[in-house]
Order: sequence, then structure tokens, then C-alpha cells
Amino acid sequence: MGIVNVTPDSFSDGGLCGSTERAIRHAVRLIEEGADWLDVGGESTRPGSTSISVEEELRRVIPVVEAMAGMNVSVSVDTSKPEVMRASIAAGAAMINDVNALQAAGALEAVAAGGVAACLMHMRGAPHSMQIDPRYDDVVAEVKIFLQQRLDAAQAAGISRELLVMDPGFGFGKTHDHNIQLLRHLDRFTDLGVPVMVGLSRKAMLGKITGNEVSNRIHASIAAALAAVARGAAIVRVHDVKATRDALAVYNIIEQRQ
Repeated sequence: MGIVNVTPDSFSDGGLCGSTERAIRHAVRLIEEGADWLDVGGESTRPGSTSISVEEELRRVIPVVEAMAGMNVSVSVDTSKPEVMRASIAAGAAMINDVNALQAAGALEAVAAGGVAACLMHMRGAPHSMQIDPRYDDVVAEVKIFLQQRLDAAQAAGISRELLVMDPGFGFGKTHDHNIQLLRHLDRFTDLGVPVMVGLSRKAMLGKITGNEVSNRIHASIAAALAAVARGAAIVRVHDVKATRDALAVYNIIEQRQ
């Protein structure tokens, strides 16, 4: 899954795709590099970020989704707002990727009515405050319980289990040690019976390990993606599609995966 951030302030590539035209050019490049999915986001959820209006998010996202709907790729929209979910589905989105796990009023109903897939992510707190002293007794167990509860809620709302994906939310209300524990034990999430998606690309945990700034974390990002796939991840959400795809091609041949 390639990342298309139509934002001025995302942690890694804020401003790279700040206009519709630049976002579409970037999307085309990611497709050429081999992306199966493109994830379009109009609102940064980096630590410390603040929310934008529905109108502004729609202005950023919908023209890009409409342009990408005719391309040979599945489109996901990264949003927590039901209004943006409905408009994105109408514009051609095949999945809603929600850092808030469809907890906003009307979010479950929007996805159920649209008949599309949904990725339910764990986040403790809100982006503007989530990294202020997050604590867990057992981060793996607590995140897993939350995701099971959200999967149950989604099914109760009429969303087919076959359309559900989950994401443990690396960096969303977790310390460095929490993130390492989640990655080390990612295989414990696979028994929930839905695909696991991970977003580790260029994140701060990789900078802490390597000492590299965000612009120089490609090698660490690929290593993290391979570690996640080895532990059961079905989808990796990345900035560097070709490099990750090449690494996975080698890994899959060695592991005899198709």
C-alpha cells in the first residue's frame, strides 16, 4: 500500500503532495513502482497534529480519489470523519482506513452502507496528545482486546468480516518499547481472523534505533516491513513502494510464497 498524503504537515512528506496535481503525479509513480493499494489522506495524524474541518479535508481528498478511481489500483482513504467516508466511497474508494477504528458517531453506518472494506486501527488518545506518557500493563494483550471489540462492533453494524482489516497502530499512543513489543509479537494478532496491516514506514521508532532522520530511513523501513510480514502482516503501508516490493520479492521466493 503506497501512501499519498495530500497534506502540508505530515511527519515524513508533508507538502510533497499538497496539491491535487502533485498528489496524482505521486500516485501514478507509486502505481508504476508496483503498489496494489493507494492510501489517500487529507489530514495529518502525526503526534501533536490538530484536526482540520470536514470541508478542508473533502477539498483535499475527493478530487484525488476521483482521479485515481480510473487507475489500475485499489484506493483507500485515511479518515475518521463519517462525512469524508461517505464522499470518498461515492468517489470510488474501496476501503476506509480509520485511525479511530470507526468510533465516531455515524462511522460504522457510513462504511456498512457503502459496502466497502475498513481498516480498524488502535490509537490511545488523540493525535494531539497521544504521545504524552502512554501506559499499558500489557500492550500486546490490550491492543488485541481493543481490536477484537472493534471487529465485533463492525460486524454488529453490518460490515462483513471478509471486508475487515486491523492495524495495531505503531506510534499511535505507544512508547518506543511498546512499538517493539507489538512488532516482536505481531503474530499474536493473526488469530483474530482478519488481515493485519502495519504502518512502520519511516517512523520515529526506526529513527530511535538507527539514529537516522526521517529522510534517511528507507533501509530501516524495509527491514521493519520484512519483519512484519514474517510475523503475519498481510498489508504493509509504505512510502517507498519499489524498494519494499523488491525486498518482499526476494523474501517471498526464499519462503516460497506466492
